[in-house]
Amino acid sequence: MARLLSVNVGLPRDVPWRGETVHTGVFKSPVSGPRRVRRLNIEGDGQGDLRGHGGEMRAVLVYQADSYRHWSAHLGRDDLVHGNFGENLTVDGLADDEVCVGDRYRIGTAVFEVTQPRVTCYRVGMRLGEPRLPALLVSHGRPGFYLRVIDEGEVEAGQEIVKVADGPERMTVAEIDALLYRPPHPADRLERALRVGALSPGWQASFRALLDQARGDGDGAASNAGLSPVSVTRPAWDGFRPLRVERVVDETPDVRSLWLTAPDGTPLPAARPGQYLTVRTLRTDEAPGTVRSYSLSGPPGASGYRISVKREEHGSASAWLHTGVRAGDDLQAAAPRGAFVLQDLREDPRPVVLVSAGVGVTPLLAMLYALADDADASRRRVWWLHATRNGRTHAFADEVRGLLGRLPDARLRVFYSRPGPDDHLDAGSTSGRLTADAVARLGLPRDAQAYLCGPDLFMRGVTEALEHHGLDPLHIHTEIFGAGPGSTPGIAARKRPSPHSLPSSGPGPRVEFARSQVSATWNGDHDSLLDLAEACDVPTRWSCRTGVCRTCETALMSGAVDYTTEPVEQPPPGSALICCSRPDGDVVLDL
Repeated sequence: MARLLSVNVGLPRDVPWRGETVHTGVFKSPVSGPRRVRRLNIEGDGQGDLRGHGGEMRAVLVYQADSYRHWSAHLGRDDLVHGNFGENLTVDGLADDEVCVGDRYRIGTAVFEVTQPRVTCYRVGMRLGEPRLPALLVSHGRPGFYLRVIDEGEVEAGQEIVKVADGPERMTVAEIDALLYRPPHPADRLERALRVGALSPGWQASFRALLDQARGDGDGAASNAGLSPVSVTRPAWDGFRPLRVERVVDETPDVRSLWLTAPDGTPLPAARPGQYLTVRTLRTDEAPGTVRSYSLSGPPGASGYRISVKREEHGSASAWLHTGVRAGDDLQAAAPRGAFVLQDLREDPRPVVLVSAGVGVTPLLAMLYALADDADASRRRVWWLHATRNGRTHAFADEVRGLLGRLPDARLRVFYSRPGPDDHLDAGSTSGRLTADAVARLGLPRDAQAYLCGPDLFMRGVTEALEHHGLDPLHIHTEIFGAGPGSTPGIAARKRPSPHSLPSSGPGPRVEFARSQVSATWNGDHDSLLDLAEACDVPTRWSCRTGVCRTCETALMSGAVDYTTEPVEQPPPGSALICCSRPDGDVVLDL
């Protein structure tokens, strides 16, 4: 008979860690006497980061005495006490490889249901001073698990734990955990897991993404779709290759298009509508070579690529592309990449809303080409919304109207914030800004897939307006100019410096952060590429910092890396887990 050994609680606190402040509830301590269990937690307990912990499906965390004994032996420690792993209930029995998701247990007067394994994150390692622990919990099959409170009641150390119902499909906590984090991810087991109604929505979404991937094209280079923040597939070529400038077209006074082809005349690999191309500028004594990314604006099925570049006032790369590049020149380019892509039109018949401002029109223009070429276009509503200053700055106006004319159910709305005297406003254009009120008056379909590209403030405002209008946030897709927002769970917010290069300190590989437009020399002073990025104040995304959760997975545009800690699952070629890798020579990262 399983038994409850200890009830552990603790309220969130601020803890110093690596020069940051972490707000966390991982510090739990045993309490005596009965404790009331409520729908969201145990009396006296709380969670610090409700995105990854807490809520109805993760109200109570369980860990086992047998796992304590395992870690004491494996880590050579004799100082582990109940609550050290952040659990609310320390139990004797209920092993991860025996308990199944959906099982129900009575403890005292409360009834619980098993909902999912513990989510791996850095805080359990921080609590015990063992940074490797998140990876070890997964690789050793001892994650622990969460409970949902079915019946509220009181629990107390020493009580027996009685199973009152078996979960469907009989999939253990350890099996569910391995199915997400460790290869392989077979479709039949994913289908079984999705039949477990008690499994928390987050894990169900991850398994659905993995199942869609398993039923897809079978690309063995694909990333773990259940974990990666972006869909990373193997690029069409490694590193940089020459592309020839076939012709140059000035779209507006400050936007220039470059049509690129293969020097040998062979067709270039197809890019998905919405992806971008990364270009390395010419290295000269006056201006060291840099890398910049530009959205592909041409037809996705063409034999060549088109990029359209706005000349920025202080942009050395855009100035070079506007003044230093001619037809017949060769550019160095990395393969098309990016997860801001039009959903598969065969699988998703919903209306499409394309919203852009300024040069943010470029990836959406490629999407519009794909929609116009869709054989089933007649069954799809398409909205094209664009904001620009006036007709003089309105790039691709005639091209867009021509493409929309091929779509039977297309709507055009252009917003001129400062129309010129020669601008003739008609039914498709208006004077003013694309504001939340303007969005509300358009009557957009609430079941649409929306794609947004433009300045950050513009996209935040339009995103909020679309959500307020009733669009599902999961159906609003955005592409951000420059570095994307960071994700550092539990870290207290503070004003951070802009991304910056580090002073060169001797020889070593060059690490370029393409989106942030900074670089640094790798001299061994940092443990990982993630640490180096943080030293440069480059926005990063991470959670476990040990190669498990894949939150830090980043496109590797050029070069190679070595892993200081072997990841639980290797990332695909063309990407890197920066939390546990170092550069093997010069590298360019999509950060």
